[in-house]
Amino acid sequence: MPKPMRTCILVGKFRDPRVAESCLALVPELLARGLEVLAPQDSEAAYAPPGARVLPLAQFIERADLVIAVGGDGTLLYAAGLVAEYDIPLLGINRGTLGFLTDVLPQDMLASLDAVLAGECVPDRRPLLQARLISPAGVEASSYALNDVVFNRLETGRMLTFETRIDDRYVNTHGGDGMVVATATGSTAYALSCGGPIVEPGLDVLVVAPISPHTLSDRPIIVPGGSRIDITLVAPRDVTVQVTCDAGLLGEFKLDWRLSIAPAGRNVTLLHPPGYDYYRLLRSKLHWGLGGWRHER
Repeated sequence: MPKPMRTCILVGKFRDPRVAESCLALVPELLARGLEVLAPQDSEAAYAPPGARVLPLAQFIERADLVIAVGGDGTLLYAAGLVAEYDIPLLGINRGTLGFLTDVLPQDMLASLDAVLAGECVPDRRPLLQARLISPAGVEASSYALNDVVFNRLETGRMLTFETRIDDRYVNTHGGDGMVVATATGSTAYALSCGGPIVEPGLDVLVVAPISPHTLSDRPIIVPGGSRIDITLVAPRDVTVQVTCDAGLLGEFKLDWRLSIAPAGRNVTLLHPPGYDYYRLLRSKLHWGLGGWRHER
């Protein structure tokens, strides 16, 4: 028997007309199915749909049974950050553009909701990364990432020099704009634009992809998912470099500091509709198989 669901957290950019349209249709259906609907007390709280109670995160996160993210993949990543330390499943309703993570179409959201409540959705556990930004004095900031950890320079026209080590083994001294360290989940995000491969989400690997490398030989590499990747800046001293986790700012990366990226030992559970097929999702989002020969056995 599936675990009864009584409380749902609704997350989205509620001021967006497309998101508001879906939420206005969704909230009455959630209430009719006996679920309490809550929304985080964040910048979108003033636009929360009628029927949703707005509460601080600490007041509802421990009793929530489900999170529904309405929007694009960025919204789902934000929701993943909310539940990173809690075992709460996520359902993503796509009102964005690509939607690799928010894979439920608006016209299918009620059927998918019923599938969730009946325990018929496909649970998909995705590992998280933890990034730690450590000063020479040992002071550190840390954050989780479902997709990727990125550091890059803010000023144009200046090249960074930085050194990477994997599990304490020296790899390379790079010249370029920065680096992306992505999970298999994040291989279809920023790492893809850096020439990285698309990685099937079930593989336990990381993609390490330089951003605009100065040499053609500095290519993305795939390393075991349990690796620890340590990065230090070598030069220049007068350039602002920032570190982000799933596009959320972790902090400024300075010379003599260390950025350490490793598995967090935590997972986020995504819920997919029955019949979910990752390769069908790729075909849909990347427009594969259109206008060419298709051979089926």
